[in-house]
Amino acid sequence: MKVALSSSAEKDLLDGFEFYESQQAGLGGYFLDSLYADIDSLGLYGGIHPKLVRGLHRTTGRRFPFSIYYRVADGVATVVGVLDSRQNPARTRAKLSGRTLD
Repeated sequence: MKVALSSSAEKDLLDGFEFYESQQAGLGGYFLDSLYADIDSLGLYGGIHPKLVRGLHRTTGRRFPFSIYYRVADGVATVVGVLDSRQNPARTRAKLSGRTLD
């Protein structure tokens, strides 16, 4: 299965990078490496995760407390959000409600 990132998911990753990089130099790069590995695994495991919000599948990052929200259609897993799992679930639903698969 192919894996694609929406522009909103790319922005989420950049925001996470900037946050972790501000905490400690080099941690932002480790964050990106870790989350991209989790996203790449969707090529094998895309579609097996539960659907929780707006019919999107959700998997969690292995090393960072982030959830990856994605949709599977026509053999492509499209990531629409990479959000901090520690935030209020209502805020997560609100963030995902306006997102498209661009």
